[in-house]
Amino acid sequence: MSQSTSVEPAIAPEDSDRALLYGFVGRLLQAAPDAADLTVLSKISSDPEDTSPIGNALRSLTALAEEVTSEDVLREYHDLFIGVGRGELVPFGSYYLTGFLNEKPLADLRVSMSNLGIERAEGVNEPEDHIAALLQMMEGLIQGDFGHEVPLSLCEQRSFFNDHLAKWAPHFFKDLAAQDTSRFYAAVGVLGQAVIDVETEAFEMIG
Repeated sequence: MSQSTSVEPAIAPEDSDRALLYGFVGRLLQAAPDAADLTVLSKISSDPEDTSPIGNALRSLTALAEEVTSEDVLREYHDLFIGVGRGELVPFGSYYLTGFLNEKPLADLRVSMSNLGIERAEGVNEPEDHIAALLQMMEGLIQGDFGHEVPLSLCEQRSFFNDHLAKWAPHFFKDLAAQDTSRFYAAVGVLGQAVIDVETEAFEMIG
């Protein structure tokens, strides 16, 4: 998804961390990491005393990044999400919510995107309700991208999250964590589920 290049306003450190997690998981689901990406991922350090679901999931993922090869992960990504005709998992909101691609959830998302100034990136052929695209949209909305002078308010973020992620992303990440095609992407599933769970709880506390 294309983003504005305007100067971003300062955001709270906790919001910066939220955006980083959304973008991190989104990019792993957009394409398989190459060898350089895996090297960087394996060197990510986390507080060993952080026993939260996100902390534990990050440590598991970075440990696996040291063990796997980029060739293995690329093959696993293909088998999971592309396949011959269709992958093992179909990472689109419309499919999870209706059983078909390009249905009403996608049309609803396109309306929200238009209202928020989010444009489909050139050269992207797949529908916008891909899980990677939605996570990256959340990243941009938190950071104040997409032409906004300020980040969206938490209430506006919650509205987008509830409308386009909360109804199906937990099921997708549960399926991703449970599959046995890829240990690496199972760990991505656990991390994604932890992020969604934390965000859901935080948004529920907004008055």
